[in-house]
Amino acid sequence: MAHRNARLTVFGRRLLVERVCSGRPVAHVAAEMGISRATAHKWIRRWRAEGEAGLHDRPSRPRTTPHRTPAVVEAHVCELRRSRKLGPARIGPILGLPASTVHRILTRHHLNRLAWIDRPTGQIIRRYERERPGELIHVDVKKLGRIPDGGGHKTLGRQAGRATRNGVGFDYVHSAVDDHSRLAYSEIHGDEKVATCAAFLTRAAAFFQTCGISRIERVLTDNAWAYRKGLAWKNVLAELGATGKLTRAYRPQTNGKVERFNRTLLDEWAYIRPYTSNTERTEALTDFLHTYNHHRCHTALAGNPPITRVNNPAGQYS
Repeated sequence: MAHRNARLTVFGRRLLVERVCSGRPVAHVAAEMGISRATAHKWIRRWRAEGEAGLHDRPSRPRTTPHRTPAVVEAHVCELRRSRKLGPARIGPILGLPASTVHRILTRHHLNRLAWIDRPTGQIIRRYERERPGELIHVDVKKLGRIPDGGGHKTLGRQAGRATRNGVGFDYVHSAVDDHSRLAYSEIHGDEKVATCAAFLTRAAAFFQTCGISRIERVLTDNAWAYRKGLAWKNVLAELGATGKLTRAYRPQTNGKVERFNRTLLDEWAYIRPYTSNTERTEALTDFLHTYNHHRCHTALAGNPPITRVNNPAGQYS
């Protein structure tokens, strides 16, 4: 891989080839470009053997690894991990391996995180992801206690905050998350009734459409009454041409993407700092959503923000 002070990038290598192919000596071209003759000959040789592909960097991984741990030992490490849920520090002494070697083996087989393993069976959890934006939208509601004017217990302390909290009620944060892109949309309301949920879905669909998701095919929710029986909710689904899908009872993992978004919502918006009023926290939601969708790195998207996985109309989100 080319480092930041490299004399030759892919563009420079093309330029090198063009100058040599024009009939100029390799030594003269190398001197002009500030590289050695050996380096110039190397790239000319690769270009003649592989064409344009030869001008790109090759992976640094070796072709063979003669000292790699035998497959039988790796299988034993994986078996101990699955059956007994042991970590590198405990597997190492059992098999006579350094803990660092055991950790590399577990990482290679995607077993280094216990959260990725189903505890009873030891099988790797296969997380699903839809193939295109709009194919499945996760919807959920998060209930939050309102903040009294002047601040709650995070600002005033437990004793003083308890005295000002009585009777302030709750906010209901309605959220919709696209399964493929993780693009998110949220609104704060005073309830989670059918009419509120239906109107939220209409506005969420309009938001997704402005971001390039032209059609919502399915909407996944929990088993709340508004989603199971609400006529207004069903009417909105019909207007959008979408079908509703309910999770299994007591299985929030099925709706996991919006459940995980709710946790991020709490950590990076609701509880990130002490707010002095409910209005202040409500106004901060817009900035959080913009950061989440356009700038925040997402581990499931190779470190890219969600907006990179949907269409980008007229460079609106560049």
